Amino acid sequence: MNISTQIRPSGRHIVIHTDGGCSPNPGAGGWAAVLRRMEGPAEIRVKRLKGNEPETTNNRMELTAAIRALEFLKADEPDPIVLVSDSRYLIDGMTVYLPSWKARGWRKSDKKPVENGELWQALDALAEGRDIRWTWVRGHSGDPRNDEVDRLATRAAAMLA
Repeated sequence: MNISTQIRPSGRHIVIHTDGGCSPNPGAGGWAAVLRRMEGPAEIRVKRLKGNEPETTNNRMELTAAIRALEFLKADEPDPIVLVSDSRYLIDGMTVYLPSWKARGWRKSDKKPVENGELWQALDALAEGRDIRWTWVRGHSGDPRNDEVDRLATRAAAMLA
């Protein structure tokens, strides 16, 4: 899926691709984000971020990638953001489940605490007041931007081996 046709961008905006994972799960993990400042379909600037943790999970790395990307931007970033991930956990969490979790005091419908609650709360705080479009893309499907962050995250995790 080509993000430029999916969102039909115009004007200034930021496209962020994120990925995270670990092998084995749990185990040593890596995360990556590529931020592209755009003017319409033209790329103005690119910033690549990556990192790792010695003992983590895939889900924690997916959330960490989005957190680190949004932390990198100024808090008062005026341009709209499209955050693209192959993680349903991240995208559905931010677009479907977050309001319910917050309303229940960061608890799920079964009254148990939301897993990775501190990361969800950090991501929610970073997203607050920003114009963010959370977009899912199928992983390992030939999307060059998704493939790039997958490679960066895998290399970041491998640095711990």
